[in-house]
Amino acid sequence: MEYKTIFDEFSPYNCGYLKVDDIHSIYFEESGNKNGAAVVFVHGGPGCGCGNLSRRFLDPTFYRIITIDQRGCGKSKPFLELRNNTTENLAKDMEKIREHLKIDKWLVYGGSWGTTLSLYYAENYPKRVVGLILRGIFLARDEDIKWLYQGGAGMFFPEAFDEFTKHFNDTEKKDYIKSYYKHLTSPDYEEKKKYGKSFSNFENSVVKLVPKEILEDVTDEDISMAVMECHYFVNNCFFEENYILNNVEKIKDIPTIIIHGRYDVDCRPVGAYLLSKHLNNVKLIFPISGHTSFDPPLTHELILAQEEFKKLFK
Repeated sequence: MEYKTIFDEFSPYNCGYLKVDDIHSIYFEESGNKNGAAVVFVHGGPGCGCGNLSRRFLDPTFYRIITIDQRGCGKSKPFLELRNNTTENLAKDMEKIREHLKIDKWLVYGGSWGTTLSLYYAENYPKRVVGLILRGIFLARDEDIKWLYQGGAGMFFPEAFDEFTKHFNDTEKKDYIKSYYKHLTSPDYEEKKKYGKSFSNFENSVVKLVPKEILEDVTDEDISMAVMECHYFVNNCFFEENYILNNVEKIKDIPTIIIHGRYDVDCRPVGAYLLSKHLNNVKLIFPISGHTSFDPPLTHELILAQEEFKKLFK
């Protein structure tokens, strides 16, 4: 089988910052077809930013593609800022950018943590969402967080988990997120780099079926992913337990395609299945892949999904 791949490289036609409060300025880009169907790309992490590849999962001849770097990461300012950095505020930022760009409704496309934020956004602004493409469902329940960081994923990647946990004593090992957060919020940037790299190395080790090379360099994304993930997860993502499923009635009829790797160790497939059982207009696909959107079978299904959603706009 020949898998579909992401679109050839193309550049934004508009980029800028939107001041959303007294602290944060959110970076956004527009690319693709200026008069096309609007779609917003909701990146993962939290803390990963969109980068230059995100927009290439969408057809630039058809879609008006909006990418947004969430608070504290990517090109948004200030970098690593935790004040006023909550799920509710991230969703409000999406709304402010939608209004700023004079978009009435848009297709919402999210992966990993981006599915959490996409679902939260849709549940709070359902009239602004024409459809959802969701890759790698993360329901952000306590059990989902503990699966990834307290040993579940580590059963499949024991070497990586050993590296992830080696910095801590027995007391600290009771809650790795809390223990990492203590170091990642240190004013000492070298300490942030050390623990940020350790944290991101573990995540990068568990997302692919075929492990990718872990580079020694410490990038801004290594640090921002670690800081923001710990910030959100130590605070239970700033919403009550099981918020997504408890509010799913509000979006049950929105057209939705869920694509989740059958062997996703980062975010368990059961979350995608549970979510799908609550939706009336859903297509659930389990390609033979891991978590990352760059596993070829998963990329293939994502390209097909955005093709299928073109029918909504014609």
